[in-house]
Amino acid sequence: MTAGVGDRIDPDVAVVMIDGVRLQLDPTLVTWLVYKPVGVVTTMDDPQGRPTVKGLVPQEPPTNPVGRLDLHSEGLMLMTNDGDLALVVTHPRYQVPKTYHVLVPRNVGDADVRQLALGVDLDDGPARAQSVRIVSGVADRTIVELTLTEGRKREIRRMFSKIDIPIERLVRTAIGPIVDRTLSPGSHRALDPSEIRSLYRYARNEDIHA
Repeated sequence: MTAGVGDRIDPDVAVVMIDGVRLQLDPTLVTWLVYKPVGVVTTMDDPQGRPTVKGLVPQEPPTNPVGRLDLHSEGLMLMTNDGDLALVVTHPRYQVPKTYHVLVPRNVGDADVRQLALGVDLDDGPARAQSVRIVSGVADRTIVELTLTEGRKREIRRMFSKIDIPIERLVRTAIGPIVDRTLSPGSHRALDPSEIRSLYRYARNEDIHA
């Protein structure tokens, strides 16, 4: 059904589409974009008493982390009470990419880049970057940009360890099309509706839009 000027809808039962993407009408749903600092764990509670991502966002309504960043990694992550969005961002079938900058204390050559792109064998199966490039390299310090479409535990660290490259700093810089260079460690902001729609558009499986 095509909407016309003056049409009214019942938000409890209506499905509204914009450019083929379902528009979220539930006012109780919220999604935060958070910059997780180093030293904060991606859980709601920690038995060791370490700070958690729960403390980075408002407590009402309750939200949960989408995916993970390990204790020593930092950067962008989502927290939401929108289960559909969380599934789209994390499930491998939708292949929403995450982009990372990895600072290493050595030169990284073309052979290393090719190996990360071709893949390495890890304990839980092969892993490879969707894309790899050198962002900058000065003396014995290099920043490598990687994009992955899955999020296994400590995957990037294990990939680099496999090719004998130590990691000094690991930062997630983008979640699909979502980038925000203004957020500082520990800060957050709400995603706006256009950003949420862009995440759905980025997902490769169109059936989620129905």
